Amino acid sequence: MAGGSREPGRTVTSKVLAILAAFDSAHPQLTLTEVARRSGVPLSTVHRLVGELEEWQALSRSPDGRLRVGLRLWELGQLAPGRLQDLAHPWLQEVFASTGENVHLAVRDGMEVLYVDKVYGRRAVPIVSRTGARLPMHPTGVGKALLAHETEWFVKAYLARELERPTRHTVTEPGRLARELAAVRAQGYATTFEEMTLGSCSAAAPVLVDGRPVAALGIVLASRRARELPRLVDPIMEASARIAEAIGAAP
Repeated sequence: MAGGSREPGRTVTSKVLAILAAFDSAHPQLTLTEVARRSGVPLSTVHRLVGELEEWQALSRSPDGRLRVGLRLWELGQLAPGRLQDLAHPWLQEVFASTGENVHLAVRDGMEVLYVDKVYGRRAVPIVSRTGARLPMHPTGVGKALLAHETEWFVKAYLARELERPTRHTVTEPGRLARELAAVRAQGYATTFEEMTLGSCSAAAPVLVDGRPVAALGIVLASRRARELPRLVDPIMEASARIAEAIGAAP
């Protein structure tokens, strides 16, 4: 892209990356001013670079004029390796077909869970997770399933943080959360009740390869149906085990 950097220590490339990083699952559409604020790039520079990004179709505009990720970035994203999703997706479909409930697959990325796949139907309860979204680990079923099998040093570091409290039901006390994680390891699955979102509960099982948590498979339903969670545990544990076998057998 044309132009030099007038800000010491910041290249044009770093500014472009900051502009693109301003978009995430919680902010899929932004105004120019919002892009400037979230990226830390001056508005005049954002205006110029966004014009070039639009021309290249890395960004596009919604009918109301706000910016969003363009088709060219989506096209490039499809080239990223998706071995885990490819191996796991049939099992997500299997669980959805047998239960009719939202099913998603997540991995740990830093101190958060990143949702990498999802199968759902129009009759299933609406949930906050979406492919590409990130959420805290401790209030989510998939997050607890992953956290319970992480190394001791990582769990200690996670519990030492100030933990987010999305709802009044979120467990944030380190001692209580540590006991819950021990129970998850013992029973092989995690459950939550309105810890991430009021009105929903979840169950999740880790995908363990050589004892290492590479992903977690979760199911979400309305909290008024929480008593049904026990019958959904077996399908997700079975699917998680089959995904682990597929990963282990893959070349």
